[in-house]
Amino acid sequence: MPEIESVSTSLIAWDELPESGLCAVDAVIAGENESIIVYRDGDNFAAWRNICPHAGRRLDYVPGKFLLDQGLLICAAHGASFRLRDGECVAGPCRGEHLSKVAVVRRGGHLYLEGLPR
Repeated sequence: MPEIESVSTSLIAWDELPESGLCAVDAVIAGENESIIVYRDGDNFAAWRNICPHAGRRLDYVPGKFLLDQGLLICAAHGASFRLRDGECVAGPCRGEHLSKVAVVRRGGHLYLEGLPR
């Protein structure tokens, strides 16, 4: 298991997030550029790597544009369907797997990445 570095990196301003929906932001995690999906529903939020566990492809159909259907995030490549509340695949080729969660916290007017591996 990688060591955890005590860092805090601003990811996005809170008021830039849609009140209910998804957006994609770029971040550097473990020295690699990553696309991160940020989900917000009112005061609740979550973040995941923009990678489908089925084939390792991005979930968006064009950068930052996602398919949503009845509260599910749909992978544009193979149709896997993920619950927004917890990132679990509930239909499609990777049923039972989860999106890779990214630890984020809200402080003041921003979301921050927390505890990134070295």
